[in-house]
Amino acid sequence: MYAVISTGGKQYKVSEGETLRVEKIPGEIGAPVSFDRVLMFSNGKTVKVGQPTLTDVAVTGHIVEQGKAKKIIVFKYKRRKRYRRKQGHRQQYTALRIDTIRT
Repeated sequence: MYAVISTGGKQYKVSEGETLRVEKIPGEIGAPVSFDRVLMFSNGKTVKVGQPTLTDVAVTGHIVEQGKAKKIIVFKYKRRKRYRRKQGHRQQYTALRIDTIRT
């Protein structure tokens, strides 16, 4: 059984017991989280596709971790013009554990 949810402008395929990283969601570790923007649901036999979302399916989980991803370097360079810009970025994320997919 799995579902496709939308959060943070991205879509994720989730199943029960899975841990995934999404864009930062405010909340403390252990706080419950529910997603009502479910785009698709499958139980192995039937598939439900929302247009755009399913109203009778909800995905619930809890927050496992709040953190920052590895640093990436943004480097801009124009040759022969003495132009160089170096900038680092660490994206914040929330790690979630999916508990149930309710229909």
